[in-house]
Amino acid sequence: MNQRIVVVGAGPGGLTAAMILAARGFQVQVFEKAPQVGGRNAALRTGQYVFETGPTFLIMPGILEEMFHLAGRKLADYLDIRALEPMYRLDFGDGRRLEPSCDAARMRAEIERLFPGEGNGLDRYLAREKEKFDRLLPCLRVPYLRLRDYLSARMRRALLYLDAHLSLFGELGKYFRDHMLRLAFTFQAKYLGMSPWKCPGTFSIISYLEHYAGIHHPIGGLHRISHAMAKIVAEHGGTICTSTPVRQLIVRDGRAVGVELSSGETVPADAVVVNADIGHAICNLFPRSALRKWTPEKLRKKKFSCSTFMLYLGLDRRYDHLTHHTIFFASDYRRNVEEITDKLVLSDEPSFYVQNAAQTDPTLAPPGHSTIYVLVPVPNNRSGIDWKQQRERYRELILGLLERRAGLTDLARHIQVERIITPHDWEHGANVYLGATFNLAHSVDQMLYFRPHNRFDDIEDCYLVGGGTHPGSGLPTIYESGRIAADLISRQYAQ
Repeated sequence: MNQRIVVVGAGPGGLTAAMILAARGFQVQVFEKAPQVGGRNAALRTGQYVFETGPTFLIMPGILEEMFHLAGRKLADYLDIRALEPMYRLDFGDGRRLEPSCDAARMRAEIERLFPGEGNGLDRYLAREKEKFDRLLPCLRVPYLRLRDYLSARMRRALLYLDAHLSLFGELGKYFRDHMLRLAFTFQAKYLGMSPWKCPGTFSIISYLEHYAGIHHPIGGLHRISHAMAKIVAEHGGTICTSTPVRQLIVRDGRAVGVELSSGETVPADAVVVNADIGHAICNLFPRSALRKWTPEKLRKKKFSCSTFMLYLGLDRRYDHLTHHTIFFASDYRRNVEEITDKLVLSDEPSFYVQNAAQTDPTLAPPGHSTIYVLVPVPNNRSGIDWKQQRERYRELILGLLERRAGLTDLARHIQVERIITPHDWEHGANVYLGATFNLAHSVDQMLYFRPHNRFDDIEDCYLVGGGTHPGSGLPTIYESGRIAADLISRQYAQ
């Protein structure tokens, strides 16, 4: 094929589209503003320590295997992926620690250990959620370009399983009585920009995906996935230009015909795939005159996810009592969530997540050393929080919690390298709209047909991939967005 495809951004969605299209014979060029590929899935290297910038959970590796297969490759030839057991640890702050497993018998025993009499609820949960998963997954793997796509027979078959009339927390009440046990299956809603008490019950599917397929870690880090994809693009004759920002799409007569680079160079294209943050793209990459449905003014009325305060610590010792993934709940978790999503204020006792990846992966730090990655959900930048003023205070607060809650004794004296990313940095350093690291919130009115379409409504021959478009944020769904866009382009030129 002679069609030229330009991909703006070498994040997971853009790279997925690029490698599939290159494998199908398209001429593919990828332009990435950063010095390396990966976007929010890139490596963060400080001295001899290697961290993930963003995602640390790999779920549903079968989706990734499918993407590599579509590009004519085998995942196992590029990555060494290990299943984690337990998947993670949940520290409730009251002395109870739950270690979820994707092995049903182990998980049932673990629930009974901490929540006697609740183990049988797991069987009901797994059975019902499997039905929901089987009905909903096909709905997430197709584009929604017209309203009739949303009203399709496929969607009608799934309607009885949407559970949108219940909150996520209420949905879990079908299976478990204990308040904290329900939180063990609903905390993921925070990363969708929603409270478990307000998030539709539809999203119980998220925790089910973990129990269905487990949580995995590629040796070398999740960022290795992006590097493997970039290698496949090159193997199929595509090119990736890093440190090459795109200034704007070139639009003529309502069609994307190429891009203008920051250098002033113009690059023609038959189609453009945009993998930039959707809010940033709408405000900066698309000519204002070309926008109708998705304008900056309309964007401001949309709901967005929370942001994150990130702390990356390279230590000259190990803390082997800490699992690969640990989530620490605030003692008043509901208040913490409301402060993040509704009140838009900083919590004095936040929940937080810690990755201790060196326990599993020795390639990330020198022998005897470790990499500690800390993610604290905080309000996005609609809060007006002055992060230049709050940065050091919040750092000290989190370091104290790491010592008290995570047991990282004498932590400060073992820090060899340190990096911090605040919501201000996400927005002004990484071009993340409002610093909302999980993109547009996943409310019912911002999902499927009501999310930005993979074939952009406002500009012909322009396609959208990434967490801000359908099917949504999270690596498996972002990979799906790349596949959907690649299929749409392939069908266009097969006609």
